Amino acid sequence: MSSPTSIAPAARLSDVHVAFDGVDVVCGVDLHVAPGELAAIAGPNGAGKSTLLEVLAGTRSPRRGQRAVPGAVAFVPQRAAIPPRLPVTVRDVVAVGAWGRLGPWRRADASAHAAVARSLSRMEITELASSPYASLSGGQQQRTLLAQGLARQADLLLLDEPTTGLDADSSRRIRSVLREEADRGVAVVCVSHDAPLLEAADRVVRLEAGRVVGAPRT
Repeated sequence: MSSPTSIAPAARLSDVHVAFDGVDVVCGVDLHVAPGELAAIAGPNGAGKSTLLEVLAGTRSPRRGQRAVPGAVAFVPQRAAIPPRLPVTVRDVVAVGAWGRLGPWRRADASAHAAVARSLSRMEITELASSPYASLSGGQQQRTLLAQGLARQADLLLLDEPTTGLDADSSRRIRSVLREEADRGVAVVCVSHDAPLLEAADRVVRLEAGRVVGAPRT
C-alpha cells in the first residue's frame, strides 16, 4: 500500500466535535484515510466509535469541524433495520447497493446485475440469493449486508463491528474481503473489537472518551 501521506485522502475529518444533549461525545478528532488503506477504529464502549463512523458516512453532522469525502460511500451497519415481515430476498438486499451507485430513477443495467452477482459470490452466499433475508442466521445476514456494500462499488467502505458475534468462517471471510477491497484501492474503515481484524489493519485509531489517543501506522 502507498503511504497514506503521499496521496490525496479518500476521507478527511478536521477538528470534528459531536454532541448529544449538549455534551461532546466526539472531541476535536482529525482523521485522514487514504485510498487503499484498511483502518480500524478501536476503543472501549461509549468512546464515540460508532458516532465517528456515522460522521464519516455523512449520516450524522458534527456540531463543529469539517468532513470531506469526495467519492462514493458504502456504509455497512452491524445490523440492518429490515422489518422481519418485509418480503425481501438476499438478492433484493444486495441489489440496493447497486441501485445506490446508479442514482435515482435509473434502471439497473447489465453492469449492476453483474455487480450484484459478483458480490454474492465473493461473500459465498450465491446459493442463498432467493432466500428470505429474515430467515438467515446472523452471520449470513452480515455477509449479505457486506455484499450490499460491495455492490455499491464505493471509494470509501465503512463498517460497524462487521465480525461481532459471528462464527469463525464468516469472520474469516469478512476479514479477507476487507483486505481485498483495500488492496484494490478502496479506503476501508471499520469499528471493531476483533483482535484478528485489528492485527490485519494497516492502522488502528484508538478512541477514549471521544478523543483519538493513538493512530500508529504500520
